[in-house]
Parts: sequence; structure tokens; C-alpha cells
Amino acid sequence: MRALRTLALLPLILLSLLGSTTALAESLYQVEVIVFRQAGEPISAGQLPPDNWAQSALPVDGSNSRNTALNAEAGKLNPSSGYQVLLHQAWSQSLGESSSRVAISTGDEQFGHHPVEGTISLKAGRVIELDSDIWVNQLDASGTISDSERIKQSSRLKSGELTFVDNGSLGLLIRVSPL
Repeated sequence: MRALRTLALLPLILLSLLGSTTALAESLYQVEVIVFRQAGEPISAGQLPPDNWAQSALPVDGSNSRNTALNAEAGKLNPSSGYQVLLHQAWSQSLGESSSRVAISTGDEQFGHHPVEGTISLKAGRVIELDSDIWVNQLDASGTISDSERIKQSSRLKSGELTFVDNGSLGLLIRVSPL
């Protein structure tokens, strides 16, 4: 009888051990992103960002914001080189086997939108998987979006390595490093 009870508990014990290894597999990383534009006229995305662009993503705020380290790289993306930095942010983020998503933005919010806004989703495994969806909005005098550019890309990253994501007139530099 006791052996049957122990045998019945075995799957529960195994499941709890499996769940605790998944929790232990999550690690804290520093994520740093630079969104920039090539000189010249912006190219329209043909559609405007949705009002729910952040869709329950965690915001980058004072609780997870970090000092930027890619300042030299951002400094090279200047108008004399034909570029303009639109957003430069760093934050800490827990990464594991399931996707973790944050909302990034810069500039004054007007009617729920920012001049630059979007989400970065990361998932750690053998490589780090990135899904970026970032909008660069042009706001008119009333604060309404008149046009947008979008960089929506998926990529695989190596931990600690600076990666360039190209999307026509917009570009993204990203580095994800363990803390």
C-alpha cells in the first residue's frame, strides 16, 4: 500500500523538479538598443501603429532601466556620417525558455503614442531569439500620427555580441549581455 502511494506521488515530484529547473534557467541580462535612421526622407510604412502597440509588454522604466554602454557606437551615428539616433535605451530583463517582452519608447506621449515606440521580445536558448516591432512616428501639430516607419524583424543573437538589424532606412543595434 505504501509503495503504491509513493509510486502515485512520483509524477508530482518529477513535475515539481522540472518546474524548478525551468525557473532556475531564467537569467538576468542587460539589453541595450539603438534605433537609428539613415539621412534622407523617411519611408512610410503604409500603416499606422495600433493603439495597443505595447500589448501588455513590461515598460522600460526606473525599476529596470540601466546606464547605456554603447555610447561610442551611438556617437558614430551622427548627421555628419549620414545617420540620426532616434532611441538609445538600456534595461535589465530576465530571459528564459519562454519569450519575455518589453515596451520601449522615447519622446512625449500624445494620445497614447510616442515619436518612437515598440516592443522587443527575447527568448534565451542556445542562441537568443529576437522579435522587434518598432514604430517611428511623425506627429503633426495636434499630436496625431500623420505617418510612420516600422522595423519589424526577427533575428538570432549571440550573448554579449553587438548585432545590426537592417530595415531599409531604419536600423537597430542591439546587444544582450548576461549580468
